[in-house]
Amino acid sequence: MDKSKKIASGLMVVLLLIIATLVFLWKQTGALQEEPFTSTSFAMGTYVQQTVYGENGEQAAQEGDRAVQELENKISWRVESADVARLNAAAGTDWIDIAPETASILQDALDVAERSNGAFDPTILPISSLWDFGGENQHFPGDAELQRFLPFVDYRNVRVDAEQSKASIKIRGAAVDLGAIGKGAACDQMVRAYQEASAKAGVAAVGGSIGLYGTKPGGGAWRLAIRDPDSGNDKAVEMGTLDLKEGFISTSGSYEKTFEEDGRTYHHLLDPKTGYPADNGLVSVTVVYQNGAMSDALSTAAFVLGLEQGRALLEEYGAGGVFIDRDHRVTVTENLKDAFQIVSDAYALAE
Repeated sequence: MDKSKKIASGLMVVLLLIIATLVFLWKQTGALQEEPFTSTSFAMGTYVQQTVYGENGEQAAQEGDRAVQELENKISWRVESADVARLNAAAGTDWIDIAPETASILQDALDVAERSNGAFDPTILPISSLWDFGGENQHFPGDAELQRFLPFVDYRNVRVDAEQSKASIKIRGAAVDLGAIGKGAACDQMVRAYQEASAKAGVAAVGGSIGLYGTKPGGGAWRLAIRDPDSGNDKAVEMGTLDLKEGFISTSGSYEKTFEEDGRTYHHLLDPKTGYPADNGLVSVTVVYQNGAMSDALSTAAFVLGLEQGRALLEEYGAGGVFIDRDHRVTVTENLKDAFQIVSDAYALAE
């Protein structure tokens, strides 16, 4: 790839990252150490951005793309041959064989579901499909329809045997959707691909999740920006920054997938207990954790739980979090206070 193409590719990555839920900002300090390989692709219904350092950066990025695609073909409920699609089709019957990766992600999902008392629930599909956020028929389904399908939403209907790589759904009508954990899981797979390809360092971004690998060239921390929830997708700006040397970061925001009907705006972060969008004053939750899949699931769970219960859940896991409410107050967990900084005058730390 010649220099002009690399520059154009880099500009595209910056643009796409700016409109992502969680924005990755790469800021060089001092002289340029080496030029990274950057790429942008599309998977899991979103953009996949990679910045990889090292002589084999391009190979590592290719392996990263392959890892995401392979994971999607295992955990998507939309891919007929995928483990999750087959699991849903077999609901109410017998156990089925699934890939070890799928079993691990399902197990993580059920762990967060149990410890969040169902605020995160991988069996949300019967309800989320009624709303069809981002689809061709997104609409408010009505309370009667929601009440009809709510009994099928219960994570306790899913059983996983990770040792045997098997899973089952107890009742027909229940169905799994791993969309709220899958993008973080994709970051896990991409970081693993970088490691296996012996890349020096890298940043993998899939939708609202990011994985950091290796040491940033020149040392120091990677700088990531948290989006201002009030800024539009066409002109997203930052409200704060996080300086991190490692880990995985995921954001769940009420601005991500929305539609308006009869003068009311609905967002896609549904409360599994009511079937309606969660409404507890929060507009964004960013979670930092050592595992991408868990950071993704925890950001959704913490958003649905609300500030106090969400913060307690993150403390239970030892995860970090940044909570933003609709009054522009920002609450930061103790373990992230030294890493986080507000950069917008419109926001202030909660007292």
